[in-house]
Amino acid sequence: MDPEELKILAVEQRRELMAARDVDSDFDFAFQLQLQEAITASISLQPSTSTAVPTPTTLPHPENDGVSKFADVQTSELLQLEREIDDRILSELEFRKMRDDLQRRIHDHRVAQEILRMPEDEWLDNGDNFEVPFGEVTSKNKDTELFRVYFKGLVENYSSKVVFGGIGVAICDSRDELLFEMRKPFYGSAMNRQCIEFKALIEGLNAAITLDLKRVVFFCDYFPIFRFVTGRWSAKQRKAAALLNQVALLRQKFSFCQPSLVPRNKIKFAFRFAREAMTSQINKVAESDASRNVYETCVICLEDTDIGQIFSVDGCRHRYCVSCMKQHVEVKLLHGIVPKCPHAECNSDLKLDSCSKFLTPKLIDIMKQHIKEASIPVTEKVYCPYPKCSALMSKSEVLEYSKGSFLRAERLGIRKCMKCNGLFCINCKVPWHYNIVCDEYRRRNPNPPEDVKLKNLAAMNLWRQCIKCNHMIELAAGCYHMTCRCGYEFCYTCGEPWRDKKATCSCKLWDEDYILDSDEDEDEEENDDYYDTDSDDYY
Repeated sequence: MDPEELKILAVEQRRELMAARDVDSDFDFAFQLQLQEAITASISLQPSTSTAVPTPTTLPHPENDGVSKFADVQTSELLQLEREIDDRILSELEFRKMRDDLQRRIHDHRVAQEILRMPEDEWLDNGDNFEVPFGEVTSKNKDTELFRVYFKGLVENYSSKVVFGGIGVAICDSRDELLFEMRKPFYGSAMNRQCIEFKALIEGLNAAITLDLKRVVFFCDYFPIFRFVTGRWSAKQRKAAALLNQVALLRQKFSFCQPSLVPRNKIKFAFRFAREAMTSQINKVAESDASRNVYETCVICLEDTDIGQIFSVDGCRHRYCVSCMKQHVEVKLLHGIVPKCPHAECNSDLKLDSCSKFLTPKLIDIMKQHIKEASIPVTEKVYCPYPKCSALMSKSEVLEYSKGSFLRAERLGIRKCMKCNGLFCINCKVPWHYNIVCDEYRRRNPNPPEDVKLKNLAAMNLWRQCIKCNHMIELAAGCYHMTCRCGYEFCYTCGEPWRDKKATCSCKLWDEDYILDSDEDEDEEENDDYYDTDSDDYY
């Protein structure tokens, strides 16, 4: 249907809707008037009392309200359709002007060429009467001339969630004179270079079709696009395949349409147009952000913080200010705990890549170490016994690493450190004792100096040792019910186990000196705080 006819039809439908709404309003008014009169008559027939009778109020008619709302929606949609039709008509008029201008330029160029080729004596004799009518000859020349379509799509990440793109299209004649230019910005969250290059090509071909060009060569500098349109590559992604199919359909509308691969400096005007389109969009958003300070309240410190200083936890998406998150992560790391989301009952792990934005290099290394420790079960952990190394490894991985150097490593108990390559005994947890079996070594060294020092220090500081994993721990705060990181529960006073959350001994449950004030204890795990003396970490 012609756009003008479609617009006339939309206007008529809108008028009918407005008329129907007016009739509906009249019916509604009559209904309300009759209802008001009936209520008044009913009240007048009742016996009079001292109580004041309330004045009847107008009651809405729900059915009529629904019809009115439906009419308003339809009217709004028709108005939008009329605006779209007007925009389409205006666009077609602009392209028609451009098409006529293009034909006239082609005609003028052809006439100028014929004049230049004409001998001077012939021009002197017939120049005053020389003319070439505008029309059929120009159309034939336009159908035989080879036009050039340059296109470019650019994309840039403005933030982690916002991506800006720009499209530039330039159409030139066979002499590379600019006939048509386009700048089109794109804004979104899911956009890549391949897709926006396809979109730029589609915009360029559509513009050439609208200008009624029959023979074109489109130039591209992006090698994958050239491979796709020449059929040497097949698009495996659904979106790219759909765009490639759209390009193939557009190419069928030309009598000649071929691609050409060129370096970027040969993309006439298109690169500049795409850059201008993208830059204008970025500048507009940047100015808007600068004029509108967006703040968000941190639920930890209750301070209004600039949105750019808000940290979003990966996975759960709980949000806190960077200052609070930095303090939270630092405290957890210094206490030997792998930091998690500070939200109550949320167990989302904090990613190292996200936290590295506000952590110092030393804390980043500590976090890497704790993440590695948390990934290895307690019963699988083994440390290199050499003081200058002390690397953490799992028993299974160090065994596989040692098998490459020792055929009977599993039976002998010899292991090779994966970091310093030092040899040690997995059974005795000491540097490798050459030519001595483990039993003989333990008989000769019943009390290693390091163990004696540790036991003396533990006795002096009232530390306790977990009987399951042998880790030495210190009560920092809370009750005497201890839960080791290996999961074993016991009494800190006597070492007797707890079963089903109940003590098997008669020791007292807590000491007032170890109970923290409630204001200071909110961020700690109640009754389970201890210090791991083997790894210098708090728990």
